[in-house]
Amino acid sequence: MKTKLLLLFALAVLLAGCGGAVNSTLEVLPTIVLDAGEPSTENAQPIQNQGDVVASGYVIPAQEAQLSSAVGGAIDQITGSVGTDVKSGQTIVSLNGKEQQLAAVKAAELELLSSQQTLDTLIEEADQARAQAQLRLAEASDAFNEAEKRRGWKEYRIGDDNQVKVAQADLIVAQDWLKRKQDTYGGWADSPEDNLNKAAALSELSNAQKAVDKAQANLNYLMNKPDEYEVAIADANLEMARTELESAQTAFDQMANGPDPDELALAKARVANAQAQLAAAQTTLDNLELKAPFAGTISKLFFQVGEWVQPGQAVLILADLNTLQVETTDLSERDISAVFIGQKASVYIEALNLHVDGTVTEIDPLADTLGGDVVYRSVVVLDEIPERLRAGMSAEVSFLN
Repeated sequence: MKTKLLLLFALAVLLAGCGGAVNSTLEVLPTIVLDAGEPSTENAQPIQNQGDVVASGYVIPAQEAQLSSAVGGAIDQITGSVGTDVKSGQTIVSLNGKEQQLAAVKAAELELLSSQQTLDTLIEEADQARAQAQLRLAEASDAFNEAEKRRGWKEYRIGDDNQVKVAQADLIVAQDWLKRKQDTYGGWADSPEDNLNKAAALSELSNAQKAVDKAQANLNYLMNKPDEYEVAIADANLEMARTELESAQTAFDQMANGPDPDELALAKARVANAQAQLAAAQTTLDNLELKAPFAGTISKLFFQVGEWVQPGQAVLILADLNTLQVETTDLSERDISAVFIGQKASVYIEALNLHVDGTVTEIDPLADTLGGDVVYRSVVVLDEIPERLRAGMSAEVSFLN
């Protein structure tokens, strides 16, 4: 090392001694690094054009989530470890107590089923009862009309015109038969009492007289009004029919609007309570598991199996390491007006010594402060992901004009 320094010093003295003549005749020689074992390669630098806005940043996952438990409990199982890839919706962490909570869910489902059946039965029976009440009302109305009609008949003669005409004809026939039998008997009236022809004529005369008496009584009955006993029976039947009609109408009115309002309200409240209990039990059961909200990689685990987790305490961090982007940290307020969504950018990844093209996709609307300077956060999505790119690597972003 000392020898190299002496040579450089001697060369400097020689050049100084030559004065202006040397300056006019000697060519400028390239600098020689005497202690270099091999030619050096300079590091690549961010590609910048005059006027480009530049900001520092680092590589981040496109999605990252810190998963915490909504309930407290001991960790029963952890799927994988740091670096394990999981699918969207996959259970990563399970807490103890799943069997007991599953039983609570089943019990809540049973209560909901029972309460719903009670409500359905109440409505169904109300429909059936309403139909039966309607049928009863129709039958009571018909019975009342018939009783009212029969009672009205008691205000008139018993027989109608046709019945009276038939009775009158029967009486005429009977009277004619009686007259003929009287004539026949008259021819045997003076005969001895033991004369068979006289006895036969007397028997026929007696039957003919009975027929006339019966025909006359029937005609008299049909020509007369009912007696007080018949009227009383008709009145009683009419009153019974009226009472049944009123009762049937009341029953139908009560069922016209469906089940009893109080019973219906109670049945609906029971169903609503069962639904709420089931939802709460299912939520508690779901909270015993931490599931991946997206496909990604477990980047951090804060607990191990058997450890107790408090409600709201972070258990792990999940990151989508297959989709990386760059987030700036010091985009100044002086430059923010030159940056816009959709703008092209060149991202220099120092650790990989390479440039990657990208596009601005996010600019925070509100500023932040960094060391007293006002800065804005922006996000650049890379056009392609280099093979060795890792989250957390530093980057320098040139927002291209």
